[in-house]
Amino acid sequence: MATRQKKQSKLKPLALPFGCLLVLAYFSYHAVEGNFGLEALAKLQERQASLQGELDDLLQARQKLERRVALMRPESLDPDMIDERARQALDLAYPTDIVVYEAPQKR
Repeated sequence: MATRQKKQSKLKPLALPFGCLLVLAYFSYHAVEGNFGLEALAKLQERQASLQGELDDLLQARQKLERRVALMRPESLDPDMIDERARQALDLAYPTDIVVYEAPQKR
């Protein structure tokens, strides 16, 4: 009885490298385009920069308000300043005050 030799396929040795290539392509695509990929990272960094700018603006506004509130504490109140602010807010003056009107500025 004679043994027959099977002819080896030319595609069979290429199956494993091709499969590995497909897996590599899949992970490479998702490393760039996926939810946690490079593009998502760039969007998150851009959002972080805009939120940081907004936070800085809010912190400056808060510090300005805190300075104004500190001026209203009883130990730091100046009676002249209170009188000046009250007159300015109420648009009032004493009858003996001299009022100087300024011309409106043109824009």
